[in-house]
Amino acid sequence: MSKIHFYAVIIGSEILNGRREDKHFNFIKDELQKRGHSLYASFIIKDSPALLKNVFTLIKNDPHSVMFSFGGIGSTPDDLTRAVSAEIFTEKPLIRHKKFESDIIERFKDKAYPYRIFMSDLPEDAQLLYNPINNMSGYYLQKRYFFTPGFPHMAHPMIQEALERFYPKSTKEHRLTLLAKTSENTLISIMNRVSKDIEMSSLPMFKDDKAMVEISIAGVDEKEVEKNFEYFTAYLKESEIEYSIL
Repeated sequence: MSKIHFYAVIIGSEILNGRREDKHFNFIKDELQKRGHSLYASFIIKDSPALLKNVFTLIKNDPHSVMFSFGGIGSTPDDLTRAVSAEIFTEKPLIRHKKFESDIIERFKDKAYPYRIFMSDLPEDAQLLYNPINNMSGYYLQKRYFFTPGFPHMAHPMIQEALERFYPKSTKEHRLTLLAKTSENTLISIMNRVSKDIEMSSLPMFKDDKAMVEISIAGVDEKEVEKNFEYFTAYLKESEIEYSIL
């Protein structure tokens, strides 16, 4: 994939109603940044099959997507992720993963039945993500859709394993940023000139009741970044608008 869109899906009604604090967003954001990546979108959703299907479908329909999903892979009735991920990403029913089945039986013996054993029912062709806490695995599909438990101490090592194996480093990104003493509106005509393959962000602010705007240009082609950045610096000089390079 030339441009990766990283998604985080954090599942749990208990987060939305305040019974539990989310520990996943900052973790995945930081882990991606260590490797030169960044999040494209993040969702915190309740345990709703319709909502989960809609979010997974949106992500599947993005040809550049890589997803990290947290929660919902246990054996209780509100654990929906395994069945929904099979429906959306494979369009086939769950099947018993023999290695995971044996791991569950080895750990829980007779208590693997009648419920815990269902954790080994996974989407077809699912591969396991090792859980260093209790060997109750997460799983992944197509090396781009990763499913982990909701418990941070279990999920986070799995995500680190997945990133190291499949997405360790990004192509180096070049970024140029300036702060101009003008309103954001002044530069909209220049913003419209920025190439579509260049990332551009505009951050308006006020300092001492005076409008200012931070313009940031980024991309993998250094010359293209410089070219697009020069659109702004040339205009600001010509318009005698004070600015500084950050």
